Amino acid sequence: YPWGYDSDNGPDQWHKNYPIAKGRHQSPIEINNKEVHYDRSLLPWFASYDPGSAKTILNNGKTCRVVFDDSFDRSVLRGGPLPGVYRLRQLHFHWGSSDDHGSEHVVNGVRYAGEMHLLHWNPKYSNYLDAVRRTDGIAVLAIFLQVGKTPKPEMKRILEEINAIKTKGKKAPFPNFDPSILFPKSHDYWTYHGSFTTPPCEECITWIVLREPIIVSSDQMAKLRSLSKNAENEPDLPLVDNWRPTQPRYFRMVSASF
Repeated sequence: YPWGYDSDNGPDQWHKNYPIAKGRHQSPIEINNKEVHYDRSLLPWFASYDPGSAKTILNNGKTCRVVFDDSFDRSVLRGGPLPGVYRLRQLHFHWGSSDDHGSEHVVNGVRYAGEMHLLHWNPKYSNYLDAVRRTDGIAVLAIFLQVGKTPKPEMKRILEEINAIKTKGKKAPFPNFDPSILFPKSHDYWTYHGSFTTPPCEECITWIVLREPIIVSSDQMAKLRSLSKNAENEPDLPLVDNWRPTQPRYFRMVSASF
């Protein structure tokens, strides 16, 4: 079923074709300090990414995505709340139509300009599609983008390629990239069990949401907004506001490492 972010096919409509979107473990959520539980048993997390695993960058009409080779454990996330090693499969972004919104998770009422998701899967399952069906199948590291005066120079590498993938369906080679250069200094995080924020919205994700955002410039956010959600031969429609509103937390515990 074609889904998107417009009123006719957007988040309010997803549950009609993807009933789990109304489930009780949906993402994103609002993280509120008053409701967060400090868990002293939470370990630090570690990422060891092989720059050689980066393959392509693409515009799929919904986001800008960088794809990695996940055929063996060459780029992995471990530690934190995770039971083992998880393989990096892709990273992508969510952003708004202006700098004052765009992130999916909200922290104490604050919505950031954007949010980067690094998606990993648990290789104890035979493949990615199998992992998506398991409650411990997927781990997503989420990093907020905050507009500020001293943008992270490392974002440039991704944004330089935007012109090559202006329209839906375009992709370009993207070799030799280590996404850990984008991490903030602090590795403090919140964690909870949730879902994909796009259909089918499977509830298989251990979220690791970093407390410290990375700084981007207004120009860098504008670059993301210059992507089109339509193909080359169609009218240019800016790809903006590709974020899902927050979902009810229900009885879920959000734990903090700090």
